[in-house]
Amino acid sequence: MTATQIREVVKSYGRFEESEVSKIFPSAAFGYARVTVERPRRQNFLASPERIARLRDEKAFQNLATSKKKGAAAAKEIEQGKALQEAILKTLGSIHPHEVYTNRPAFVEVLEEAFEDSRRIFDRPLRIDAPLRKAILSALSERDETAEACVDARGALEPDPELRDFENVPLSEDIDVYFEREVRPHVPDAWMDRTKDKVGYEINFNRHFYKYTPPRLLEEIDADLKRAEEEIVRLIGEVTG
Repeated sequence: MTATQIREVVKSYGRFEESEVSKIFPSAAFGYARVTVERPRRQNFLASPERIARLRDEKAFQNLATSKKKGAAAAKEIEQGKALQEAILKTLGSIHPHEVYTNRPAFVEVLEEAFEDSRRIFDRPLRIDAPLRKAILSALSERDETAEACVDARGALEPDPELRDFENVPLSEDIDVYFEREVRPHVPDAWMDRTKDKVGYEINFNRHFYKYTPPRLLEEIDADLKRAEEEIVRLIGEVTG
């Protein structure tokens, strides 16, 4: 920006009048609330051989066959871990491999029954702590929009991070009204996590100062192209002539 342009900007600001190059807005006109929009996790569960095999890639499952000890003690703990891994895989294999569950609590109940039965078969109880249980559910699940929404221990809907979205709501608008008008009709199961609200400001110069310029007529464009072609032919003639 040149010194002359800076002086013009300062003068326009001092006059505090609207013109083609100056417009007046309340500060809230440029502000917005960035709202987090959540949607529930929906999954189906299946103890098929393919999904059971995916459990081997889960960190919590892999950690069963590791040890922080040294020497013979470490080797023994790792060997026990590997035996536990195989026992878990065998237990999961006892669940019907073709029955798909679209309700997580129902599948968890089947899972718990399978491990309860396994305690009567193996030498010692199978240790299924929270991380391992989470790993098993992760391996045996897939996203399914037709499945029932998952809820947490308190009965609240569990959000799906991969479906999380954001809305920039003008500060001049009521957020709840905006949500019902712009979001709810498209994703009826969505909700807002207002604890993550953030406020930002943005000045969109194009929106406020853009002037529409009609496109050139096709006849004018064709004429320019024809003149350019003639000029190219002429230049080629001079080079080859």
